[in-house]
Amino acid sequence: MKTAVITVLIVWILLSGVAWMLQPKPDDLSKTNLTWLSDDNPTRREQLGLFNRLNPQYNVRLDPVDTNTGGGMEKVIVQSIAGVGPDLFDSYGSYKLATYVKAGIAWDVTDELKNAGIDVKKDAWKLALSSVVYKGRVYGVPSNVGTPAIWFNKDLFDKYKVPYPKNVRTWKEFLPILQRLTIRDEHGRVKQYGFLCDSWMVTQFIWQWGGRTYTPDGTKCVIDSPEAIAGVQFFHDLMYKYHVMPTPNDEAAMATQGGWGSGTMTLFMGGKGAMALGGRYWLCSLRDIKELKLGAIECPYGPHKIYWGSSRVTIINKNSPRRKAALAFLKYLASHDYNELVNHQADCVSPMKAYCYTDKYMHDPDYPNEDFNAVWRDTNDYAMTEEVSPFINAQTAGRIVEKQLDLVRNNQKPATQAMKAAAREVNAEIQKNLDRDPNLRAEYDRLMGTKAK
Repeated sequence: MKTAVITVLIVWILLSGVAWMLQPKPDDLSKTNLTWLSDDNPTRREQLGLFNRLNPQYNVRLDPVDTNTGGGMEKVIVQSIAGVGPDLFDSYGSYKLATYVKAGIAWDVTDELKNAGIDVKKDAWKLALSSVVYKGRVYGVPSNVGTPAIWFNKDLFDKYKVPYPKNVRTWKEFLPILQRLTIRDEHGRVKQYGFLCDSWMVTQFIWQWGGRTYTPDGTKCVIDSPEAIAGVQFFHDLMYKYHVMPTPNDEAAMATQGGWGSGTMTLFMGGKGAMALGGRYWLCSLRDIKELKLGAIECPYGPHKIYWGSSRVTIINKNSPRRKAALAFLKYLASHDYNELVNHQADCVSPMKAYCYTDKYMHDPDYPNEDFNAVWRDTNDYAMTEEVSPFINAQTAGRIVEKQLDLVRNNQKPATQAMKAAAREVNAEIQKNLDRDPNLRAEYDRLMGTKAK
């Protein structure tokens, strides 16, 4: 019994020692310590390290969380209202910005940035403004921006003697190339697809065919328009009519057979597709495959040249007792050093537009084979950001639409029926919200009255 007690005591002491060694280092009390809630992208470490070296009076630490999900947003709001939130946090899109402002946790930094000589509305990419400007006021600084383009594997083009794509404008022109690069084995099964694309990118096809999710004032969901249905139908046809893009079942089978895992980028890296629709941030992983010969071109389009774009922005917690100090970090995001670092890392492209029009951006000496940087810059001019309505929670609407799109992607429901069901459900949810909120109803009636006049 005595031996057992001594053994337990020794184990407890050893475990306590390990826990002590693993615990976070205490804050350096000689500096102002700040916390930045952002995703756990490896590039964040270098971005933080540069700031801390340039500003030795501060020490910014990363609180890693996926800020592009509802869970990340809820964490920010709850902790910030309780007074224990981060000093800085990332946000995506107009809906999240509006939510943070209405919750009273996003600090209006319009005047502070102006005094520092920073004009976000003028200097940042236009596609970033809806994520950082609310009712004319500025609530942060963009951290990066991005628009997808077409990656292509030069080795696979060379192997099957297909010329590299160039000056391809429409999907009609692009389709024969995809068909030539969809390769089957002796049993007729596809072993290499011409095209890979994440399922959520169907929104870009809807826009390119002239469809929209809402009317411009957000009073009605119109994703059941003939144009929106045509975009969804073409996305479906790439899988089930032309067979140049894998279905969800095909992707799952490739993941288990090939051992590459899942996801469009992973399948592309594994040689399962000659081309893929993806962002410049893919380079953070693609650069690790030294033997991969890459090319990139602008994405084809439908009747309309529109691409899906997004921006990550950083906001200061209004309730932070260190918000004045946190301003130094926002100034850093607009600086020469940060913007050039983002471009070098390929963390999408720099938030301030001017830094993408330099020789250093076009020809990074550390990556001489990357001769496609102009693509990621030029597509930003044709980008559109997420559509939202003030009369429905964006996540609720997203779940409704995504449910119907999943049925289309899995060939379980025609595009027409699915989009009509999605519009019907979203509009019903809007009416429920109007019945619950008199202020929302008043704004809705005002817009409808204006429209009628």
